[in-house]
Amino acid sequence: MIKYILQRLAMMIVVVLGISFIVYTIMNLTPGNPAQLILGQSAPPEQVAKLEEELGLNDPFFVRYFNYITDMVRGDFGESYQTGLPVFEEILSRFPTTLTLAAVAMFIAALIGVPIGVISAVRQYSFMDAASTVAALIFASIPNFVLGLILMLVFSLNLGWFPATFLNNPSSYVLPAVTLCTATMATLVRMTRSTMLEVLKQDYIRTARAKGAEEKSVVLHHSLRNALLPIITVIGVDFGYLLGGTVVIESVFAIPGLGSLLITSIRMKDTPVVMAAIMFVTLAYSLVNLIVDIVYAYIDPRIKSQYERA
Repeated sequence: MIKYILQRLAMMIVVVLGISFIVYTIMNLTPGNPAQLILGQSAPPEQVAKLEEELGLNDPFFVRYFNYITDMVRGDFGESYQTGLPVFEEILSRFPTTLTLAAVAMFIAALIGVPIGVISAVRQYSFMDAASTVAALIFASIPNFVLGLILMLVFSLNLGWFPATFLNNPSSYVLPAVTLCTATMATLVRMTRSTMLEVLKQDYIRTARAKGAEEKSVVLHHSLRNALLPIITVIGVDFGYLLGGTVVIESVFAIPGLGSLLITSIRMKDTPVVMAAIMFVTLAYSLVNLIVDIVYAYIDPRIKSQYERA
């Protein structure tokens, strides 16, 4: 098991390096001169050329990329072109907000989506099953920013139940978290329902019922546990989607998180901030997928034995 984790960590390093190269290449191919953006369009060419030299923008592309990776390994993500502050400090001050918002959204999605999916599978073709299927399709079809504006209009402006912007208190997380979790919740409802229906048709479920096991025990202990693997996979994959989805949600609700910083930095072509923000999201997503693989082994002993044989 430890050997498998070490292999996954090595693969994660390769993934991070690959993504860093792609993003760094895109940022260098996009039009615009960072030095010109910093000094303004009216800056003299001499000052622009001097700043380019100070920032190392005149070096060849691969030299700049190698220098950036070397500094990043040492924990130095550079300084922001806009503020001149260390990038690590800016990212570290905003990343907890984005991570908390994504975690709360995933918790709400799993807390509601999985039980509804189980109930829909157990009561197949009932009114509850039909209603949950229709609701899941509706929530999966509505864009997040549209739903966010609707929730803001109804529950903030009209009813005044929740604040519309910022994250000043726990109640201010409700609207952005609900907006962010709807698509994931709909996916979990459909995935849980289809997986449970497949498991409920297995022979060992009929055997458990024939032996007189309680229906609650059959559903929770025999069926749900064997149906959890694809559900956990969806949770792990969608958590990365939620981290990326906060970019739009933070703009709608004016949340000072990593997403709003990323949008501003892309507009100003602030390469150090963009690279650091994407690296943090990539690392968080990779670690979540590693945790999901480890959880597999504790849910299904067969997978643990495969890890040990490998």
